[in-house]
Amino acid sequence: MFSLDSYTSFISDVAKNRRLLYELAKQDFRQRFVGNFLGVTWAFVNPIIQVSILWFVFSVGFRAKPVGETPYIYWLLAGFFPWLHLSESIIAGTNCIIEKPYLVKKVVFRVSTLPIVKLASVSVIHTFFFMMMLFVYLINGIGDWKYKLQLLYYLFCLFSLTLTVTWITSAIVVFIRDIGQIVSISIQFGFWLTPVFWNADMIPPKYSYLMNFNPANYIVSGYRDSLLGGRWFYEKELETLIFWSTTFVFLLIGMYVFKRLRMHFADVI
Repeated sequence: MFSLDSYTSFISDVAKNRRLLYELAKQDFRQRFVGNFLGVTWAFVNPIIQVSILWFVFSVGFRAKPVGETPYIYWLLAGFFPWLHLSESIIAGTNCIIEKPYLVKKVVFRVSTLPIVKLASVSVIHTFFFMMMLFVYLINGIGDWKYKLQLLYYLFCLFSLTLTVTWITSAIVVFIRDIGQIVSISIQFGFWLTPVFWNADMIPPKYSYLMNFNPANYIVSGYRDSLLGGRWFYEKELETLIFWSTTFVFLLIGMYVFKRLRMHFADVI
């Protein structure tokens, strides 16, 4: 099921076709907002509106208490943005093949790179707010700067998890279109299982170990550790081992599914 040659070949193709992938990602980003009067401006307006609503509801309305010494809104945003990036990438990546049938029918094009195109497209907005968040946290003295260096590691974790999951879902949805709806529902369900709005310390100690098996929790808590100050990723040996083991299993399944189904994509689409 796993071939080192096929994996290295995939990496080689990505590097060789990086310019094409960049152009496809840029085109995909623009197409998401085609027909709107404000165009791509909505890509940045929507998250700003969401953040403003969150700030008003929790800081003004509910008067949420600080988490430790961190104001709740800063604690919330540190977990909300990685979850938003993760969920949008998986939902968008699931439909990446059925949205581009003209590429699927081209023999010379490697279809398994389409999830990368989607992830790159979605990451444009995330990168913008990622930099904005760093600036806000910096000028307000939130967290320890040295911990923010590991944000690149957790960004790589997010990219790896999303890519391996969408390899599975994007291949299956070609044959079972209901998978798209199932993924959306699963994302909503996973949102409440992941401590984005609530603190994981609320879970009784005897059940807290279950959070280690939620890969999204590893990323969300990692962003908080980085932005607010906490632990280095190498200090979480068990959580890191479980996360990368889970991601590797998704990788094996994704490569197997694509290899078995790729030849039938053109016939179904």
